[in-house]
Order: sequence, then structure tokens, then C-alpha cells
Amino acid sequence: MPLDALCLTAVAEELRRAVVGGKIDKIYQPTRDEIVLFLRGQGENLKLLLSANPGHPRAHLTTLSRENPDKPPMFCMLLRKHLLGGRILELNQPPLERILDFRLETIDELGDRVERRLVLEAMGRSANLILLDGEGRIIDCIRRIDGDLSRGQRQVLPGLFYRPPAAPAKLNPFTLDEDELRGALENPMGKEPEKLLMDAFTGLSPLIAREIVFRAGGEEGLVQELLKLQNIVQQNNFTAYLLVREGKPVDFSFLPILQYGPETESIRQDSFSALLDGFYERREAAERVKQRGQDLVKAVTNARDRTARKLANQEKELAATFDREKLREQGDIITSNLHRMEKGMAVLHAQNFYDPDYGEIDIKLDPLLTPQQNAAKYYKDYNKAKKAEEMLTIQIEKGERELEYLNSVLENIRLAEGERDLGEIRQELTDTGYLRRAKTAAKREKRVAGKPMEFRSSSGLRITVGKNNSQNDQITTKMAYKSDIWLHTQKIHGSHVILWLEGGEADAQSLTEAAILAATFSQAGDSTRVPVDYTPVKYVKKPAGARPGMVVYTTYQTAVVDPDHELAKRLRVK
Repeated sequence: MPLDALCLTAVAEELRRAVVGGKIDKIYQPTRDEIVLFLRGQGENLKLLLSANPGHPRAHLTTLSRENPDKPPMFCMLLRKHLLGGRILELNQPPLERILDFRLETIDELGDRVERRLVLEAMGRSANLILLDGEGRIIDCIRRIDGDLSRGQRQVLPGLFYRPPAAPAKLNPFTLDEDELRGALENPMGKEPEKLLMDAFTGLSPLIAREIVFRAGGEEGLVQELLKLQNIVQQNNFTAYLLVREGKPVDFSFLPILQYGPETESIRQDSFSALLDGFYERREAAERVKQRGQDLVKAVTNARDRTARKLANQEKELAATFDREKLREQGDIITSNLHRMEKGMAVLHAQNFYDPDYGEIDIKLDPLLTPQQNAAKYYKDYNKAKKAEEMLTIQIEKGERELEYLNSVLENIRLAEGERDLGEIRQELTDTGYLRRAKTAAKREKRVAGKPMEFRSSSGLRITVGKNNSQNDQITTKMAYKSDIWLHTQKIHGSHVILWLEGGEADAQSLTEAAILAATFSQAGDSTRVPVDYTPVKYVKKPAGARPGMVVYTTYQTAVVDPDHELAKRLRVK
């Protein structure tokens, strides 16, 4: 769900305690719509995420490491110019508005103390992040809006004075007494209770409106439920709840949600920042990769489908060669009956001495050929089919390996965490001939090298997980020692995993956790009871000429484990 006004109020209260007084140490812009402020606070360093993403705008503290572009965007450079070294003085939120207004004090180019404001409008498709000077004039914004003044549309452009979005013509339910609430809920038109609440009051999301109606049990109880909610808001008594259905996060709220019944669980969270950080992590990562890696997915999918079609045709052709012995037998029968044959015959009717019952057989002949030439033709077709079987078997094995490789690349794209990982996959596909290489040096992509994922087991052993075939090759064939443990899902596409022993022995807990990571970062990441093979690296070999990431191994053992994304989060080294 988008962050509603009440949840944002809870977040603002939480942030106010954490960031006010903090000094801005660093500023990054990982994506077009996101800014991360590194803050030095009272005895601790914090990261504040401000997102103007139209799909899920929000603000919260974050612990996640985000990949930043090699060259900072212009808006990021502007924020660094005006805000680096500045201190957050206040955090304000207009009542029941999805707006956060950070008031800051900083030093300008002349060395004077000046005031700046950073305004986050977390309002869906209109989401924006706006930098203002001390007089409220817009310095710049993430998304410039050239509105139509003749229609009364708001403009958000550098040089203009900032005007907040127009407030809706609705009542604030948290400033009304009981009688005023009853008056606002008069329903002469017979509206549905949920629609009545949404039309009358501001600040209520559809989820909360439905929850009030559910708890009220009818129109009569709406006022009492609103008074209970009013008490929560006035006392800032917000609690973060994650809504989980079938083991998957589906929504969040500031109070337990009862309307969905027992199939949806409301799980209390430590803070709204932790809730939002986790809730949007996988969703946004998947979205970013989907957007940035769309060309890769298309290229690999097309190549895979083309290979699969070719493979299917080759298998049909191979099946047709299995009857070739009949060709040789028919050639033998023709040869043994040459004395009975003459040129111009279309059919040879003869005894089949390959039949246990010595039955009769009709063999088609080419009337334009002599009997000897007809026999030679059958032998030639037999030898051709025999050779075709040999060649098709080789081609099918090659096609199966290619199909396996392309499926592994698709899995790698899914695991990619940022542009560097995608760049590495793009390089790999260019090197293997699936993507065209840029013709000019100017257009030629700079080679990038991403880093594999690093984890630490509960007992302190290092675990490395490759995110693509290049990284898999690197960690398995170049970095790992012969005594280290190599892990991979059995006959399932996934990452290479190395458990580093550093001259010691592998404890059972570390080995189990490494196997769980191998299952988690594989095609079976959402399954259960996934078989994972493990063996010392010395038993893992890369065949000559094999595709990136392709290896063979012997003398292995197999563990059956369940993937665990939460464990992966806990063990990952930031």
C-alpha cells in the first residue's frame, strides 16, 4: 500500500526523535527518485532515505546498502552544494498531509549561516522532493512540474515560491468532538459506510476506513471507533504492524488489522523504519532490475526460445534415424534379388529373410535407376542416417548445454542487485556472442566488475555467493582454495557458494547455513526441501571451452534444506 497520512504521521514522530539535531555528512542519489542522507547524530550514524518514487514514496531510516551511480546526478550535486555539513533543526508535517518538511541550517559559499528546507511530497504519482531557500523559493526539485496556470494547476519550478498542494475540502476527524463527528456522519443519501468515511474525512486510507467499518459492526458504531482512533492519533500511540498472508508481506498499518480474518496475520514490528525498509526492499530491487535489465531479459529469452525450438526439431530428426536398420535390410534384400530385377521396376515383391516367419515384403524402387543403383541408394540412405545420428547427438548435447546456460543467465538477472551486476552480465553476453559489441570505441561499454555477496556464518566462517556466471567462475576457479567447500543446488540453476575454511574444519552449523544460502539464491528460492550438493573445491572442474559458470564435480554429498530469506538477511555482511 502507499504510505498514507496517518502512517506518515507515525513515521514523522519516529524520525523527529532520531534525526533532529543530526548533521548531514554525505548525500547520495542511488536512483532517479531516491536520496539518501548520511547523518551524524547523537553518538550514532544514521541513513535517512527520502523517496519520491511515484509507486511508493516514503521517508524512513534505512540500514540497506544501495548501489550508487559512478557519476552523481545533477540534483544530488545540487543537494551536496547546499546541504553538506548542514544540521536538521526541525521536521514538520502539515496535519494529515503526506508532506514532510525538513528545516535545516547550513553555511553558504560566503560562510554565512543560512536556512534551507527540504520538502518531501509523498503523494503517489505527484511525489516530489523539493529544495527551498530560506525565503521559501524553489532552488530545484527531483521532478519539475510545468502546470497549466489557466486551469489553476500548481507549478513546481526553480525560482518560484513554493506552494504546497491544495488541501482537500474534507474534515479532520481528529479535531472534532463526538457531536461534530455524528453530524459529519449523517447519511441522507444512504452511502456505504466506507464511502461515507472517505467522503467526509481527510487522512483515512481505504484500508483504515474498511477497518473502522469492520470494527464498528455497522453505521451505529462508527463514531465510537473514530473516537478510539482519535485517541491513538492525539497521543501519538502508533505501533508498526506488518500484514502477512501465506508467509508473504502484503501490507502494513499503525494498528492491528482484523478485517481479513485469521488468514492474514498482523505482526508487530520494532519500528516503522524497520518495517518500511524490509517491506519495500525486495519489491524495489525486483522493479529496478526489471527496468534496467529488460533488454537483457528480452535478448536471453529470445535466444533461449530459439535454442529450445532448434533442439525440438533436432530431437525429431534424431528419432527418425532410429529406423535406419530397415534401410540396410531393404538394401540387402534388393542385392539378393538382383537376378529377378530389371530397370523400370517400381516395386520389388520378395521374401523378407530378416523376418523370423520369412514373410513377403514390398520395397519401393526408383524406376529410373538400375537394380544395383536402387540397392546402393538404400545403403547410402542408411549410412546418411547413421552419420546424422552421430551429428545430431552431438548437436543436441550442445543445445542442451546452451539451454542450461541461458536459463542460468536468466536466474542471474533475477539475482542482480544493481547496475554493476547487470553490467557484468551484459559483458558476459557480449563475450559469448549473444549481444553485439559496440562498433566504436566511444560507444564501447566500460568493463565493470561487481562483487559477490558476502555472508558470515553463526560460528564466524566466511561464505561467498556469486550473483552471476562471471562471479561464479571467479570464486570457484580462481579465489577458493582446494580445501574450501563448494556448494550448489542439485540440477537446479543457482549461485555457486564457497564456504571458506581458512585451514580449519567446517562445523555442521556453518555447512547447513551455506547450504541454505545456496538454496535461497537459486531457482528454487521459494520452494522447500531443496537438494544442495557440496564438496571440496578440488573436486570441482571447469571443462575446456565450457560456458561461464559451467562446472562438473565428483565425490560430493547432498544436503536437503529449506531456503530462508530472513537468514540470508541476518548473515549478510553489509
